[in-house]
Formats: sequence, C-alpha cells, structure tokens
Amino acid sequence: MKPQPGQKAPDFTADVVGGDHSEGATITLSKLLGKKVVLVFYPKDDTPGCTTQACEIRDSWVDLKDRALIFGVSIDDAKKHRKFIGKYDLPYPLIADSDQQIVNAYGVWVEKSMYGKTYFGTERTTFVIGEDGKVDQILEKVSPKEHLALLTAALE
Repeated sequence: MKPQPGQKAPDFTADVVGGDHSEGATITLSKLLGKKVVLVFYPKDDTPGCTTQACEIRDSWVDLKDRALIFGVSIDDAKKHRKFIGKYDLPYPLIADSDQQIVNAYGVWVEKSMYGKTYFGTERTTFVIGEDGKVDQILEKVSPKEHLALLTAALE
C-alpha cells in the first residue's frame, strides 16, 4: 500500500549516483529531515517515457533545484543510472533500488499489462515529502509529458 498524505514516509537507505553525490554514496531518507524531498519513481532508465520525464526535469532544473531535493528512483542499478545520467546530462541524483525494497515500501511495484501480457513493474508515481518527513502529495500514474507541470505546481 502507498503511504498517504499526512503519513510518515517510509525510511530507506540506498545507493545514489549523480547530482552532488560521490561514487559509492548512499542516502538515508530520515537523515534529510528538515528538507523537502521529492521521490520520482519511474520504470526504467533510457526508455522513451522515462527519458522524456527525466529530460523535462533536467530542462527545468534551475527552477526546481532550490524548491526541494529531487531524486529519481528506479530498480536499475548504479551502473545503469550513471550511463543514463551521462547520456542525457541529468543534473539530479538517481537512487538505485535493485532489491526493490523502496518500490515495495511505497506501493509502486504493481502488476502491469502490455500487449495482453501481465508483469510487475514500477508505477510512474511521484511523492512529495515535507520537511517533517511526512508525505505531502502524491502524483499518481502521471504521463511523462504532464509530470513537470504537476510537479512544479506541487512545489509551489
């Protein structure tokens, strides 16, 4: 189940690459209390929709970077994240959730269907977490092209 607005955001520690984070860095959500945090869950690095979403955040980075700490989160590993960041010059960090603990804790590891086949994958969902560590807003099942406008509005 997804944590709902007003509930404490599930804590985690995970590998993070990019942004201001050095090689081999980890991040622990509970250590970011006092700061607004955005977790942008997306299915997979370097796919059309995820690339559109990532590049829109990149292109608006000057406007977004001072509003919150923004992290992309997918089940791809750190090596794949580094390649994605390099290919598209992404200025923000990506969290590697290879063991799927974070996507499960946030309720975004869901059954999906494509071309008549069902499979499990990450639902494109963004959590805005307040300075108190509680979920402020959830942007659920957003399209990559609508994400930036919704995120910008959520951070105002």
